[in-house]
Amino acid sequence: MPTELGRDAAKEANEMKYQSFEKGRKAGADSRDGDPLGANSEIGRKLKQYYDDLVSEDIPDRFASLLSQLEQKEKPQAPEKE
Repeated sequence: MPTELGRDAAKEANEMKYQSFEKGRKAGADSRDGDPLGANSEIGRKLKQYYDDLVSEDIPDRFASLLSQLEQKEKPQAPEKE
C-alpha cells in the first residue's frame, strides 16, 4: 500500500503544479489586458507608432507641387463650343 500513497502524493503534487501554472497564466493574460497576440502586441504597437509618426510628417514641397500639377491635369476641361 505505500505505493498507492506515493502515487496519491505525486498526483496531488502534479495537480498543485498545474493549478499554480494556470493561475500564473491567467495572471499574465490579465496583465496584458487579455491581449491574444501576446509578445506580438509590442511589435504591433511599435509599427502603429511608426506609422502615426510617418503620417503626421509634412509632405515635401516638391511632392506637393507634383500632386498639384497632377490635379490640374486631371480636372475636366470645359467642352469647346462650335
